[in-house]
Amino acid sequence: MRQASGCFSLGDVVRKKHRPQRDIFKHYKKTVVTVINAAISHLANQLNQFLKRSFGLTEDIVTVSNIVEPDGSIAPHVNNKLVMLLTNIERDTVPFRKPSNNASGNERSPISAPSLYLNLYVMVAANFSGNSYPEALKLISNTISFFQRQPVFDRHSTPDLDQRIEKLMLDMETLKIQDLNSVWGLLGGKYLPSVLYKVRMITFDAADIVGQVPTLQDPQLSLNH
Repeated sequence: MRQASGCFSLGDVVRKKHRPQRDIFKHYKKTVVTVINAAISHLANQLNQFLKRSFGLTEDIVTVSNIVEPDGSIAPHVNNKLVMLLTNIERDTVPFRKPSNNASGNERSPISAPSLYLNLYVMVAANFSGNSYPEALKLISNTISFFQRQPVFDRHSTPDLDQRIEKLMLDMETLKIQDLNSVWGLLGGKYLPSVLYKVRMITFDAADIVGQVPTLQDPQLSLNH
């Protein structure tokens, strides 16, 4: 039997459908890093503004940085600073929202990248030493107070939140001594006064269409031999 002109075979649909799916993964690889950076930078900026108001500071006190460089040297510009850094990323276990694949016409259906929910483990460490050590304790205490009073950040509470992020929700993590030793061992430094937060529900709202696939239709067969 010969397939009617203008109709797609099942093989055509399957083969063409995989190409846009690869485009979705490329889309994520380009955007995930920038959105994670936007989320952490937003938290650092909000904390920085709070501390500057609280202590009458004229210079930024919070910086987003490693504490120790890969070669073992101390990172530049972290002395006498509150350092905010990412320690881990995990996918949230909440169900993903289904992609919006509404048909646009009779023969093509758009494919949109689905939203992605992540947990970011973000540490705030006070890198002060010597006579400045009491400042470290004071700043960590005020950091805990700030995020206790404002554990949720969205565009209603902070309009400058990146448009790709729906909401950030912070929960303070409690680490046992052995876990704390492991974390600081991985970071490559000695313990500093610090607090660890799980930042939940980072939403990548990739509503833009990344491809189109043929709509699977009932086969129309010709009886001519």
